[in-house]
Amino acid sequence: MSELKTKAGQISLAEFMASVPEKKLEDTKRLIKMMKTITGEKVTVWGSAIVGFGAYEYQNTGAGGRWFKTGFSPRKQNFSIYIMNGFSEYDALLAKLGKHKLGKSCLYISSLKAVDEAVLKELITRSYTAMSKKYD
Repeated sequence: MSELKTKAGQISLAEFMASVPEKKLEDTKRLIKMMKTITGEKVTVWGSAIVGFGAYEYQNTGAGGRWFKTGFSPRKQNFSIYIMNGFSEYDALLAKLGKHKLGKSCLYISSLKAVDEAVLKELITRSYTAMSKKYD
């Protein structure tokens, strides 16, 4: 298995923020503040486009790596919010969240206005707590 290209600390937070499109900047700042409050962790930029909080070491078929416990990326169309333990335990919360789409561990939202922020905070909190229990 090849080594991950996306690693922590490849660019600074200032460099990352300078690359965020104007229309996503306010929500980006709010998500950073929200995740810092939830996790108590410092902000780390992973690669050039992901803001991560906390980290864990994993093993996957003989190879391992380091990844963030929670984070997000302000992609062109949507924000990708990383719920690293998946969504199988969160059906009730997702039903109350508002407009979103799901990937394996990605929650896609167009903006914070499109969702219930209290529900989003609860999702992030539960996921971060589960990841911390599993990997700490």
